[in-house]
Amino acid sequence: MTELDPWRLLAFVALAAVTVVTRGFFFLSQRPWRLPHWAERGLQYAPIAALAAVVGPEIVLRDGTLVATWQDARLFGALAGAGWFFWRGGVLGTIVSGMAVYLPLHLGWGW
Repeated sequence: MTELDPWRLLAFVALAAVTVVTRGFFFLSQRPWRLPHWAERGLQYAPIAALAAVVGPEIVLRDGTLVATWQDARLFGALAGAGWFFWRGGVLGTIVSGMAVYLPLHLGWGW
């Protein structure tokens, strides 16, 4: 194990201080604090935007390039999951229907 030099120790302490200050900043005020209406409204879309940012590239990219063929199990699994969600709703059914299409195509046909 390498020894802890002063610069690393300073970096650890500074990062810890920044973390404590930013997370505890809201406890310093004596009066209730509310976000502006536009910020609350914008934060309603944050989970779906994060999900799209993670899942979208995984569906349409392979090794950093766009999928060049329609014979990709991920495309059909995503379409089946989206179809289920718009037809019936619910996260569990969306996952099950998408995987029910994806797995046979991927494992069975090698797509």
